[in-house]
Amino acid sequence: MIKDEIYGISIDGKHLNRKKIFLLILIGVVLIGIIIVGKNSIEAKKQQKVYEQYEAQTATLAKQEEYSKEKEETKQNQQITLPQLTKEAKEKIQNIYQTEKKQVFLTFDDGPSTVTPGILDTLKKENVKATFFVLGCNVRAMPDTVKRIYQEGHYLANHGDSHSYSSIYASPQAVLDEFNRCNESVKKAIGEPNYHSHLFRFPGGLVGGKYATIKNEAKELLLQNDIIHIDWNALTGDAETANPTQEFEIQRLEETTNNKTSIVVLMHDAQAKAVTAESLPQIIKTLREKGYEFKNFYEIMK
Repeated sequence: MIKDEIYGISIDGKHLNRKKIFLLILIGVVLIGIIIVGKNSIEAKKQQKVYEQYEAQTATLAKQEEYSKEKEETKQNQQITLPQLTKEAKEKIQNIYQTEKKQVFLTFDDGPSTVTPGILDTLKKENVKATFFVLGCNVRAMPDTVKRIYQEGHYLANHGDSHSYSSIYASPQAVLDEFNRCNESVKKAIGEPNYHSHLFRFPGGLVGGKYATIKNEAKELLLQNDIIHIDWNALTGDAETANPTQEFEIQRLEETTNNKTSIVVLMHDAQAKAVTAESLPQIIKTLREKGYEFKNFYEIMK
């Protein structure tokens, strides 16, 4: 009997140890399998990395596209929410009560105050846009409310800075100065350095009173500075008595809107006018039942 060891394989004559050969073959197959799997794993990782890079590039492009879209929308919104006093706008405001279709502009003076958010909530619920003739002193006290007014699409108009008649009506220039101080405060509150409402309401209204001459002279000075004034031809009477009721306000609205096609309604959102906020849902309902379409000064000052 001849025995040798060849690479750890026992040879007995011409016969090999089949078990050991099988084991070696199996080990070889496993090794080959591991190599193949390793190569596939490496290739898969490379493909995954390429895919992730592609996804990252796609996401970046999508963000850039979204940013460009948002930038364009912001630009368009700024064009909408930055009023323009064109020749056509002047004519429309000067003839605002001469329309064939029934329309109504809701306006609030003397705010903002803690009453204003409740008014904004109702306007949002009823999908109505209004105009707020704000006071500069109150704008500085409640800038977040002013910003909300602006962001929710209501028109920010100007009611002067102090509401002190002796100060604002000291001279025509004093009126313009108060407008400018209020406008600067609005700019800061809403974060829009180019904002200019171009729309003013004289405290107490333009017509009559001991300051009538100053007011009329100021009206011309304001117009020379691209500022136009607007009064009202309807009201809720919330400034006519110290403690108006909801019933009183609706009654005064009925009385002052009777047979008028186009109306600008005077209301107030000052601190003492909580009843106006409470009456607003019924005010809107009453005007709708009368067939009025709610308008916003952005539709004119564009």
